Amino acid sequence: MFSILTWVRDREHPLACRLYVIARSIKFADIPIVPIVHKTLFNVHKMVAVVLSEGLRLFYWTPLFRTQLSGSHRRLHLAGHGLPLVTGPVRVKVGDDCRFSTAVTISGRASSRPHPRLEIGSNVGIGWQTTICVGSRVVFEDNVRIAGRAFLAGYPGHPLDSEARAAGLPDEESQIGDIVLRKDVWLGTGCIVSPGVEIGEGTIVAAGSVVTKDLPPYVLAAGTPAKALRPLAFSSSHAENDTVVALKVSK
Repeated sequence: MFSILTWVRDREHPLACRLYVIARSIKFADIPIVPIVHKTLFNVHKMVAVVLSEGLRLFYWTPLFRTQLSGSHRRLHLAGHGLPLVTGPVRVKVGDDCRFSTAVTISGRASSRPHPRLEIGSNVGIGWQTTICVGSRVVFEDNVRIAGRAFLAGYPGHPLDSEARAAGLPDEESQIGDIVLRKDVWLGTGCIVSPGVEIGEGTIVAAGSVVTKDLPPYVLAAGTPAKALRPLAFSSSHAENDTVVALKVSK
């Protein structure tokens, strides 16, 4: 069979040339569209796909994922197909009305004692391809929003010493740290958050920023490393005063 295909492709014989033309015409055939027929078929296909996808999400994927969680986790919504990936001995506590992309990865540091903990409040949204590495403790308070491809690095996974790294030894305790996102924080697409960082209430971190130090509440932060650029609208004069002081200190 392979020799026949090669013979046709090489087109060194008139019959091979003819067969090659016929094969290409079949391969690139332009089937005419019958609008009423094909539009109806497309709508039926789309409806069936949505029904099957939503059925799997409601009755299969979501119950499976909830078996890995503690907390109330009522009205949990998974966006996409399948399950978020949870690896290592991490304990995940989730509040109500939370939304997870199914492309989220949650990992726990294997050598941490006690077990690392991810604590998620209510009405939290975690976007596509976000990775949460829990070294000791990671906290998302209520109404936190994390856009796609964010990386929260509570532990690095490898030691700084090259010989220890080559020997496959784990990272050291000094390299890990808690990450805390206070209420109403919003991380833009592609943000990276280092261990030992707390981001204050209501702060927005611009896309692509790298947060290496604590950020005050109610500011717009950006850059590598991320710095507070300006205050945002405030819920109270007390919060405004605290933020202005924090901005002056950061400068």
